[in-house]
Amino acid sequence: MPFAQLVIGPPGAGKSTYCNGMHQFLGAIGRKCSIVNLDPANDKTSYPCALDVRDLVTLEEIMDQDKLGPNGATLYALEELEENYEWLEEGLKGLGEDYVLFDCPGQVELFTHHPSMRNIFFRIQKMGFRLIVIHLVDSYSLTLPSMYISTLLLSLRAMLQLDLPHLNVLTKIDNLSNYAPLPFNLDFYTEVQDLNYLLPHLEAESSRLSNDKFGALNSAIVELVEEFALVAFETLAVEDKKSMMNLLQAIDRASGYAFGPAEGANDTVWQVAVREGLGSMDVRDVQERWIESKDEYDEIERRELEEEARAREAASRAAEGDFEGEGEGEDEDGGDGEGEMDDWKGPLADSGVKVQRKS
Repeated sequence: MPFAQLVIGPPGAGKSTYCNGMHQFLGAIGRKCSIVNLDPANDKTSYPCALDVRDLVTLEEIMDQDKLGPNGATLYALEELEENYEWLEEGLKGLGEDYVLFDCPGQVELFTHHPSMRNIFFRIQKMGFRLIVIHLVDSYSLTLPSMYISTLLLSLRAMLQLDLPHLNVLTKIDNLSNYAPLPFNLDFYTEVQDLNYLLPHLEAESSRLSNDKFGALNSAIVELVEEFALVAFETLAVEDKKSMMNLLQAIDRASGYAFGPAEGANDTVWQVAVREGLGSMDVRDVQERWIESKDEYDEIERRELEEEARAREAASRAAEGDFEGEGEGEDEDGGDGEGEMDDWKGPLADSGVKVQRKS
């Protein structure tokens, strides 16, 4: 049974960057992964694309032929994909049991009220895919109370519309230290704690929001979000290994991958480590790493990388010394001593693997 992530989010949230980074990370831990581009406007993908919707329909063609703007053309393109779903179905069958990342368009209408994307997702699910929605939001939205409230409403609407296992993710968390200090700790925002504490800051943001009629509206919105009690956030710094590992652990648990992936007994050491929670980070760790002490941690990581580079360089020089010169004489199997092992001057470290030559 293949597993898949449906990567959605507004423009600028980092969907393509996430797909590229997650594809590289999954490859590093030994999980075979493919990326499907469902964005008809994404003509220059930064990742290897196993299946591209632009082979079926492109945004430029629709805008030119039907005289539509970019948003209308994107909606039309997804309707076209839904109508020609057989093309997508055949392409997905060719991926076998690969773990799939779907890079989706950024128009929020597609995952808040337009039915085409939802219909496509459910038809993919009927093929046997175990799906999870990864909703990416730029962490800059935390810097203004009004943007944060809007993000909560957007996330809640997407969860209700798509009706699938769902994780909301604050991306670019490593940039938060560059903005004005937040009035609350990071866990207030990720766990969506008592939003009434946010109302005074919301009213102070703009004189218009301090009006009585807006005060009643703000209170009603806050109450709506808290009544559903569905929205929470994970965090991500896509270039940080620990952050990626922590997010992947949450994804695997929410999607069910942690309880029985398709690979089964063939899991690598990295896969087992991720499943068992290696590298998991509490939100307080994220606060300390990326907000309170970012410069100090960056300096520590820089020194560690320099030490690793020096160690690799020393190991490389030692290996070159072991293989200098040319071996002469007869091999154990009666050869003339010429071949790929001629330069070997000593035994390699015991790997625990017994090699037996065939006669």
